[in-house]
Amino acid sequence: MYSTKIKLYEGRDDVTLTTYVLDDSPEMLKGQKRPAVLICPGGAYLSCSDREGEPVAMRFAAMGYHTFVLRYSTYMEGKMGFPPMNEAPKPKPQCIHPAPMRDIAKAMLYIKDRSDEWLVDNDRIAICGFSAGAHNCAMYSVYWNKPVLSEFFGEAPERFRPAATILGYTLSDYVLMKQATEMDEMAKGLFALSNLSFTGTPDPDDETLVSISPARLVDDATPPMFLWATSGDNLVPVAHTTAMAHALAMKKIPFEAHVFEEGDHGLSLATQATAGAKDQIDANAMKWIDLAQCWLEKRFAFELPETSVWEQ
Repeated sequence: MYSTKIKLYEGRDDVTLTTYVLDDSPEMLKGQKRPAVLICPGGAYLSCSDREGEPVAMRFAAMGYHTFVLRYSTYMEGKMGFPPMNEAPKPKPQCIHPAPMRDIAKAMLYIKDRSDEWLVDNDRIAICGFSAGAHNCAMYSVYWNKPVLSEFFGEAPERFRPAATILGYTLSDYVLMKQATEMDEMAKGLFALSNLSFTGTPDPDDETLVSISPARLVDDATPPMFLWATSGDNLVPVAHTTAMAHALAMKKIPFEAHVFEEGDHGLSLATQATAGAKDQIDANAMKWIDLAQCWLEKRFAFELPETSVWEQ
């Protein structure tokens, strides 16, 4: 495996692409290009979670895919945690929309430009995100062919196309979030800070809310999606996942959705491999990754002979 951390922008240490490129082998694909999965961890647009990065990449790599972890633009500039309590947070232009989804575009171009070296199948690159990272992937999925990316990078829209999208406990509708009344004060404070990071203001106007609500922006070019969440999520209501599923169904975009009864926000793989505490392990919710594997293999099946050389 070739693993390295790449800075996507000169002079910035916070936006990085970590590669987990599988070695070629004469016993397996023998020089064929593999599909890939680009992963965006969550973290409320304040930081990028370690729990939703490398362990998830390793799980997808075990399926036979090249994997990449993108640490996109966030308020804490690559650090974990929150702004100091004694400082009034101020907007940071480098992490305000559309910067985070442009980071996905930058990573996509970087991977595709090296597809011959890394043996990546450019037509089969999926994106996978969790929480804010899922929102970022959902945003990318509805904006990938729009001028905000293609004109900014001076590239043809097709260069940015994701083959599939996997969203874990996504936030998909900021209008729905603004209408929520059951959040406690801590959750309200977190979302105000997240809004400041992502939009430049803790209270975005209605036009902005719609423009950052991917469930309201699904169109015929939106890629197939795999959605999963828990009805026990006390931070991002499961209604965000069902809203996205409904939007995909209305546009006849292929999708699969799984809602597990129990489990709090931020489960990642829901196994001890991604747990910081026991309440981040759930024997039922951990099934999502196996379901995602089956779903991906419908689109990312390897071209293999019917029998092995030993049977010929």
